Amino acid sequence: MKPEPIFDVHQLAHVEIYTPNPEGTLWFFRDLLGMEVTKQEGQSVYMRAYEDWYHHTLKITEAPKPGLGHVAWRTSSPQALERRVKALEATGLGKGWIDGDLGHGPAYRFTTPDGHPMELLWEVEYYEPPEDKKTPLLNRPQKRPLRGVPVRRLDHVNLLASDVTVNKNFMMEHLGFRLREHIVMKDGTEAGAWISVSPLVHEIAFMRDGKRAKGRLHHICYWYGYPHDLNNIADVFREVGIKIEAGPGKHGISQAMFMYVLEPGGNRVELFGDPGYLIFDPDWKPIKWTEETLEAGIIWYGSPLPAEFFLYGTPDVEEQVAAD
Repeated sequence: MKPEPIFDVHQLAHVEIYTPNPEGTLWFFRDLLGMEVTKQEGQSVYMRAYEDWYHHTLKITEAPKPGLGHVAWRTSSPQALERRVKALEATGLGKGWIDGDLGHGPAYRFTTPDGHPMELLWEVEYYEPPEDKKTPLLNRPQKRPLRGVPVRRLDHVNLLASDVTVNKNFMMEHLGFRLREHIVMKDGTEAGAWISVSPLVHEIAFMRDGKRAKGRLHHICYWYGYPHDLNNIADVFREVGIKIEAGPGKHGISQAMFMYVLEPGGNRVELFGDPGYLIFDPDWKPIKWTEETLEAGIIWYGSPLPAEFFLYGTPDVEEQVAAD
C-alpha cells in the first residue's frame, strides 16, 4: 500500500536571487519583463509579476556573485507549517526560525541535502494596487503593465544538484512533492527530476550539475501563457543586447514552450510561453525518459541546447574533481 500523500506544502511563494549588478538586474525584470517593484529596502528589491497575488515573488539582493538566495514555499495552513517543521527538524537540515521579511510572517529555514537555502511560511501579505493600477477584471490583482513584454506569474525554479535522487527524495519524503517526470540513465542514475505539489508539471526541478558542484541555481522561470510573447520579447532582447541562450522552442519534458536568457547579473532566466500540460490524476505514473528517448525530451522542436546549458549555473565554479 502506498503511503498517505502529504498535502502540507501548497505552492512556490517567492525566490531570492543574488546579483553583482543590481541596477542591470532590476532593469531587466522591471523594464523588459514588465515586473512591478513593491518595495526597495537596503540591498534588496522586492518585485512581482502582474498576476502574482502576493507582495512579491522575486527578491533581488546585491551580492559579490550571482546565485540563489533562497526558495520560499507556502504551506496549506498554519498547522501544516508546524507539521513540516517537525519533519524537517528530524532530518538535521533545519536552520531555525526567522521573524519574517517584507511581505511575509515567520518562516522556518532549511536546506536541501545539497545546501540550497529554502524556507517554509504561512503568513503572507497580499498586494494592494493603488487606484491607478486597479482593473475591472476582478480576478486579476492589477492592470497589465504598459512596459516591456510583461510576464504574468512566477512558475518554477530549477536547481543544479550533485545527486538528483538524494535531493528529489528529500523534497518528496519530507515535504510531499510528487515526481512528474525524470531522466534515468543507463547506469540507473537520475540526470534530472521534475516535481510538484500542484497540477503543474513542476514547481521545482533538479538537474545533475555538470561541474559536480553543490547548491547552485540553474534558472528561475516566469510564465507568459501566450506563445507569441516569446517572439515579442526575443525581439526586445536582441535589440538591447540581452544574450538569448536557447529558444524560442519546445521541450518534450513538460511540453512547454521556452526561451532561456542570461540577465545582466549573470543568472539564467527561463520564460514559459504556455503552461505545457497539467496533471490531475491522483495516481500519476511518472514519465521516464532514457538515453534513447532523451533527444525528444530535451528539444521537441527548435535549436539544440548549447553545451553550456548543462554546465553553467550560478555562482559559476570550476569543475570539481570526482572522488576516487
